[in-house]
Amino acid sequence: MVTRREVIDDLRRQIERLGGAPGARKSLPFGVSVLDRHLPGKGLTLGSLHEVIEEGPASEFAGTATFFTAGIAARLKGPVLWCLTRRDLFAPGLMQVGLHPDRVIYAETCRDADVLLLIEEGLHQKGLGAVIGEVSRLGLTASRRLQVAAEASGVPALVIRRWWTVAERDLTQLPTAASTRWRVLPVPSEVVPAGGLKRGRWQVELVRCRGAEPRSWILEACDAQGRLALPANLADRQDQAQIR
Repeated sequence: MVTRREVIDDLRRQIERLGGAPGARKSLPFGVSVLDRHLPGKGLTLGSLHEVIEEGPASEFAGTATFFTAGIAARLKGPVLWCLTRRDLFAPGLMQVGLHPDRVIYAETCRDADVLLLIEEGLHQKGLGAVIGEVSRLGLTASRRLQVAAEASGVPALVIRRWWTVAERDLTQLPTAASTRWRVLPVPSEVVPAGGLKRGRWQVELVRCRGAEPRSWILEACDAQGRLALPANLADRQDQAQIR
């Protein structure tokens, strides 16, 4: 009996042969098998727009979302253009997840609209490994422009959604043209017998993805090379990839 997943995979392969599917573009694997197997391109599609949203306490500061995004950029080659409106990006923290500050080009402005223009302009430039932007507002029109620019360049556009008010936070629930939307939040890490904590843990939730269903995983936070990992004591659990 043919399953629904097999039918979808067969349709995706037919579309790819026609030359228009996201799977025909290059992808960056996360290196976590349960995560990569679930994504259509066996990883994060490079020539696409991706959203990252923080959840949990103090989510307006987007610390975990920033580390998650920086870990992706750390595993790509070339300079990284980082567009922002607030001077709270901590360079030593980026280094802890593998993104050396020498690789980062900072572009600061005062408005979200200008950040979006900077991201689009960066995607038109050659030689960049990734373009990252921090915004509160990301509408359908602006996100479509970024998606088209990313597809043309083959460079990923990674947008971290930031806010200071409840109204701004509610904007992250509105639809965009991004290929994927992620939510990340810190969760309690394993306590070692001698006291202290092991490697941090995140709940990484795929909220939206073209060609894949929403799912959520508990993963170890990015290491010094920007790599995520599956916690050893959770690796054999069947509920690690529950459909929301």
